[in-house]
Amino acid sequence: MTEDAPLLVIVDGANVVGSVPDGWWRDRRGAAERLRDRLAVDGVPGHAGPVEIVLVVEGAARGVETVPGVRVESAAGSGDDHMVELMERAGGRPCLVVTADRELRRRVTELGAEVAGPRTVRP
Repeated sequence: MTEDAPLLVIVDGANVVGSVPDGWWRDRRGAAERLRDRLAVDGVPGHAGPVEIVLVVEGAARGVETVPGVRVESAAGSGDDHMVELMERAGGRPCLVVTADRELRRRVTELGAEVAGPRTVRP
């Protein structure tokens, strides 16, 4: 990929959803769908240029469908490992990973990603 490629934004669905105690644990799939829908409408604040948003879900949220503007990927195992694999496949493309997970932040910054916390995409 070239530097002209749109910014790849990888969102840690479980981490972002879990960052606000709004009852998400009663309906993990529904919470992931609400995050997906908000991303599809609002994009990534502070990034007006073209972006490609990938929402990574795991566990009970697996199977959430892709919508225009947000590709949803269900991690077969660890969501963190899946996000690292996405970074490895990005081929030097500009990437932003949205998570508060310290270990994931370390892993993706070693691969060249920028990181931002859940507030980046939460209202």
